[in-house]
Amino acid sequence: MKRVLIILALTTVILSSCRGNSSSLWGQYQTPTPVGGITVDQAPVFEALPTPTTIPTTPPPALTATPTSLLSSFVTQPAATSTPTNFLTPTQPGATVLYYSQNGDWLPAVARRYNVEVNEITSPKILPADGILDTGTLLIIPDRRDKTTQYTSPAQLIPDSEIIFSISAVDFDVAKYARNAGGYLSTYREYLGSTGWMSGAAALERSALENSINPRLLLAILDYEAQWVRGTPSDDFHKAYPLGYENFRNKGMFLQFGWAINQLSTGYYGWRNGKLTQITFNDGTRYQLDPSLNAGTVAIMYYFSKQHSLNEWLRIMDPNSGFALFYANMFGDPWSRADGAGSIYPPSLTQPEMSLPFEMNTEWAYTGGPHSAWGDEGALAAVDFAPSTAKSGCAVSDSWVLAMAPGLVVRSGNGIVVIDLDGDGHEQTGWNIMYLHVANKGRVALGTWVDQNDHIGHPSCEGGISTGTHTHVARKYNGEWIIADGGIPWVLSGWTVIAGDKAYLGKLVNGNRVVTADVYGQSKSLIVREDDD
Repeated sequence: MKRVLIILALTTVILSSCRGNSSSLWGQYQTPTPVGGITVDQAPVFEALPTPTTIPTTPPPALTATPTSLLSSFVTQPAATSTPTNFLTPTQPGATVLYYSQNGDWLPAVARRYNVEVNEITSPKILPADGILDTGTLLIIPDRRDKTTQYTSPAQLIPDSEIIFSISAVDFDVAKYARNAGGYLSTYREYLGSTGWMSGAAALERSALENSINPRLLLAILDYEAQWVRGTPSDDFHKAYPLGYENFRNKGMFLQFGWAINQLSTGYYGWRNGKLTQITFNDGTRYQLDPSLNAGTVAIMYYFSKQHSLNEWLRIMDPNSGFALFYANMFGDPWSRADGAGSIYPPSLTQPEMSLPFEMNTEWAYTGGPHSAWGDEGALAAVDFAPSTAKSGCAVSDSWVLAMAPGLVVRSGNGIVVIDLDGDGHEQTGWNIMYLHVANKGRVALGTWVDQNDHIGHPSCEGGISTGTHTHVARKYNGEWIIADGGIPWVLSGWTVIAGDKAYLGKLVNGNRVVTADVYGQSKSLIVREDDD
């Protein structure tokens, strides 16, 4: 495997679904960054207590003109007097590429990255019609590359397990790290609308847990962009907007993370499902992503492309002096840690039996097809169900949300219930199911073991953003959100989730029966759970 080795709701009308100029340490940009939305809380109040005067600092590398050697080593630049050439040497018509599948690969995604049809990919092995490919499966793929396309380098900068909140970070102590680093974060506090005052470390940890993003990654980005962790931000702008995304709706560290995690998730899960195949910069420059990259590297590439010019991005992506080296200097070799953690997807992984999250012989509406598990963007891993009711808007329902599978309740609060199916107490291992918008009244207690069909709580609007009573459910495996209509089909009481053309659209299919997602809960969306047998 090619990698760098480094040592050291949608808002709805009635029923139910969830929902300036830029500057940074790297300088001013010519193109304003598009305005984004709030992910969870109201804009926070934030403050920091006096920071110690002696602090270890490691500033980002200084930017100078990018040498030609770096440009040619990371992406192919067109020659001054000739047609641009791609980084990967094109082959003759009819030639093929030999590709060994990586952990988490799925045939439709691989086909999209290589711009071919699934039925054009062959292998000495029998390829599965559905499911994640076994790691290391040889795929023979038609070579559709051309001379006018600019590709990124195939160098892998960071493993997937360092992007998601995986087992590699399960024992990582954010508060201890921030305290020992002694920088601005160690004394920073924010006021969040749903929880009140929180330390900077606690707010970062909350962002990591809710979004299932690795806390080490958030710390590294925070320090790389604004010197918050091991130093002090250089000015008031970087205190208010530490990641450089200047938008009043994303002021303060927590909401800056809301924006940043959306970008990381778009890159990571866009690569997982094969829908993200190129990066576009603010000046319109585009680079095709090398098809042999891993999701973790694409997440980093995509994130840094959103706030930095091409010249800056090339510096940040340089494996010898950029973010990958900075990350390893903070936390040690991530590839060794990934090897110790093991594969995210074991061979032949399938979903355990799951049922619809409501009682039998009751009518509910399928109000949201596959959409983001958390936040505005990212993994289309969640679906929504709402109980039939004569009331519109938000009101705690008398109906019950049921456990879709047996497991241990490892989170219960702020409208959320998370059930750990392997019962080890960690959301970062095995299968986990998240239920959102579960009312405080009647909600199952933390630490409870539930069997399939046990009561979880009542659907509501509590937790996140919602304009109608419903419940939002999503799957995770080993810390990664599992795309609802992806390599591991989501089957609930015999109904298979099928994505639509856009988020929140889609269907449930059971044989010849079809239920269509509809945020208004019209008749086409109604479903009655029958005998699961």
